[in-house]
Amino acid sequence: MAEIDRIDRRILKLLQSDGRIATVELAEKVGLSPTSTGERVKRLQREGYIAGFGARLDPRRLGLELLVFVEVSLDKTTPDVFERFADAVRRAPEVLECHMVAGGFDYLVKTRVADMAAYRRFLGEILLALPGVKETRTYAVMEEVKSDGLLPV
Repeated sequence: MAEIDRIDRRILKLLQSDGRIATVELAEKVGLSPTSTGERVKRLQREGYIAGFGARLDPRRLGLELLVFVEVSLDKTTPDVFERFADAVRRAPEVLECHMVAGGFDYLVKTRVADMAAYRRFLGEILLALPGVKETRTYAVMEEVKSDGLLPV
């Protein structure tokens, strides 16, 4: 993978803030021609710096008011249990993110649901039914202080 320069970093920063920015406007902001800018964007995609494009949706407008993080401990920490759990999580659309972590538990799961009753259903019907789950700890978010998800480039 080639190194990226300061112009590539500027392109990444601008696209991360506004993925719908026109190539002409992007080119003006980075000081290149639209053709050169377009080629750089294609290269950054090809090389995997840009993983994709999408819209950030407002969860509240979609009725998903409650953000919840869940610590998950597995009954065994063996490769086959990790694999079965990870495969099942990938198929659960309610799970927004899932990270294997080092520390006092095995996974940190992020989910967003309508309310506490919906979370209770998710916990009982989905999360606790996943392979290998021994124990969970729930953390309901009271306030989102920062959630823009932009990487420092």
